[in-house]
Order: sequence, then C-alpha cells, then structure tokens
Amino acid sequence: MSELIKIGRDGEIATVILNRPESFNSFDLDTIKSFADALVAIAADNEVRGVVLSGEGKAFCAGGDLKWMLGRGPDPSRNIHELAGRFHQAVVEIRRMPKPVIAAVNGVAAGGGFSLALASDFRVMAESAVLRLAYLSNGLCPDGGATFTLPRLVGLARALEIAAFDRPITAQQALTWGLAAKVVPDGAALTEALNLARELAKMSLHAFGLAKQLFNDSWDTSLETQLERERAGIAGCGAHPEGREGLQAFAEKRKPVFF
Repeated sequence: MSELIKIGRDGEIATVILNRPESFNSFDLDTIKSFADALVAIAADNEVRGVVLSGEGKAFCAGGDLKWMLGRGPDPSRNIHELAGRFHQAVVEIRRMPKPVIAAVNGVAAGGGFSLALASDFRVMAESAVLRLAYLSNGLCPDGGATFTLPRLVGLARALEIAAFDRPITAQQALTWGLAAKVVPDGAALTEALNLARELAKMSLHAFGLAKQLFNDSWDTSLETQLERERAGIAGCGAHPEGREGLQAFAEKRKPVFF
C-alpha cells in the first residue's frame, strides 16, 4: 500500500496521497484496492476528524489506467467492470463518511479523477489545475458517481455540456461554477486543504455527518419525508453530547468544545 498511496496523519487529519506520478496517479486495480482499503480504515478511526485527498507530482488523478485496462486480455470491458467496482467502493466510503473529505486538486483531475474530486465534500484547486471529464471523448460514459454529483453542483444542462464537449475547466472557471471552494497558488493546494480540514475538525462531527447525509438524501425524496428526517436529525442532535454542548455554549455565550 505504501508504494501506491501515501497515508499520513497531521494531528486529527488523515492524508491519502495517490503515488503513481509516472502515470499521473491513474488507477490500476492494485492502486484502487489500496485506496479503497485506506478509506475504510480511516472511516472507522475515531481519532480522525477530517480527510484530505491529493496526488503526488503534477497531477491529482487521471482516472482509470487505460494501459492497464487494455493490457489484460482482448476484452477490456471485464477489466473496466472490475476496476469500476472497486472505485465505486471508494466513492461510497467518501459519501457515507461523517467526516469532512477535502480534495486538494494539485494538478489535472481527469476522468475518474474528476469524479473523485466531485465525490469529496470540498475541493481546493491550484491555479493551474484543470478538471476534465474525459469520458465521452474516449467512447465511454462517466463513472465514479459523476452523473450523480456533477448535475447537483452545476445543474443538469451544464453537466451534460461538460460531458459532451469535454472542454478543460480551469480552476477559476471551477470556482465560478461552484466546483471549487477555493483556488490557491500552485504548490499550496495541500496546505490549504489541511488548513480547511483543521477548521472543520473543530465542529461537531455528529452534526456534520447528519447534515451531509441529509443533503445527500434530499434529491430522492419528497419534502414531507425530508422534513421528517430533519426533525429526527435535529432532535437526535439535541440528545447527543455534542448537541448539548453546542446549546449550552450558545446560552453561556462561549465557543463550544466538541472533542
């Protein structure tokens, strides 16, 4: 695992760095297995209060390794099917994780790399970083949850436009469209993502996790159902030690301490 990805800790923040710079941090089967396993372990680690994802070298992630897909027999569809299954396991872990996940997009994020950035809760982009969906141009349809996350961020029409025309999206354009939370100078994306993760780690992770789940679920339900979920969620927060601390701190006009 240490050769394909780098797992680190910065206090309460876990970092997961893709480490195949020679292939722009693309995913072959071993890499995506290691990546998914790392996320499972981090999700279960109660000492971790935030996660930062990034890539080694000049790229964030170039998606699936096409050479690997084409180099394992005459039928690449079987390889793609297996790779996508593991990739989707990682995406599910990110979306279900009650901890904030931040993508430090240090360079190009293409194909599954774009999907991975979209699956994260927040994206910090370097000035020269570029997003590109890069599926339809290669005769493929998107995976990694891009068809779920992208239209929810930019709207259906723009999402389809991004997919169909496959034009590179600059960091400044991503910021304008709401695809990036912040754009920073080249070389500073990881540092800024860690700073953001530390700031988020001070909040109630119980409340953050519920809010993340509620937002995720809101697209596939009625207003009445969502309101009931919200009522149950906020009442549950009131019963939770972190919720009680937040209420008490508000009443006492002080900052809450959640950990």
